[in-house]
Amino acid sequence: MAVRGGEKLPTRILGKAGVLVPVLGFGTAAAGTRLSLAQAVRLYEEAFSQGVTYFDTAPEFAGYGKAQEQLGHFLQGRRKDVFLATKCFAADGDEALRILERSLHDLRTDYADLVFIHSLGDDKMNPQIVFNRRGIYPALLKAKTHGLTRFIGLSGHSRPGRFEEAIKHFEVDVLLNAVNFADRHTYNFEERVWPLAYGKNIGLVAMKVYGGQMSSARAGLSNCMMPRTLLNFAFRYSLSQPNVACAVIGMATSAELQENLDRAKSFTPLSKQETGFLHDAGKELAGQWGPHLGALV
Repeated sequence: MAVRGGEKLPTRILGKAGVLVPVLGFGTAAAGTRLSLAQAVRLYEEAFSQGVTYFDTAPEFAGYGKAQEQLGHFLQGRRKDVFLATKCFAADGDEALRILERSLHDLRTDYADLVFIHSLGDDKMNPQIVFNRRGIYPALLKAKTHGLTRFIGLSGHSRPGRFEEAIKHFEVDVLLNAVNFADRHTYNFEERVWPLAYGKNIGLVAMKVYGGQMSSARAGLSNCMMPRTLLNFAFRYSLSQPNVACAVIGMATSAELQENLDRAKSFTPLSKQETGFLHDAGKELAGQWGPHLGALV
């Protein structure tokens, strides 16, 4: 698949899922909330033509606007060439299956490649409900058996302890967590959760690489919390984490797409000196941001 300048977008293996994915994944919330159908489809097509095959989405009530409907149009004729991840934000199993059924309808497909139990750190996602016999976890295992999804994952920005306990006791294929050099000093999925996940060969995907949005009014690089002068470092930090497969970035313009493609294609691991610099810079930012992604425990 051709990319700008003739360079190929690097790929990595997504843990025990065994799938090659590009190191840059397309987070669709920004496009779903900012773009028309035609604009979004054009942007997805541009990304796909340059090697981006991992598309991360969720229903409208999760803050993704019309992203799933937009992706449904884009996927026609190319479904088998796209790795499609969506999310279910419900602790109850029956409700989760209804959400998944609606998502597949909107996406115009009969299966997802990956379905995340979304935002496990949220108050409504009590693990005692999520993992009990009527919870979302056994419901998605059933959905997997019936071919509605190939893989099951856990996503979340907060309460890393819940993830530690979950992967100790339950089989999951992929983790999607907030990973950036500032929030390492607050939530620290990188050291608390991901090493344990790697030991189980769970695929690792980074999100909130640029810290998330300053406000919900406008998603995109111009509104991210990370200072623009540190964006290159932030991207490299996420992909420098041991065994990470992919960084999912929200994008809503061709300029944002090209900016992140350039970072992905020119990626080099952080040096020791750069790691030390980011430790200090991240500590300062963490003091300013606080626990902005949710509860710690």
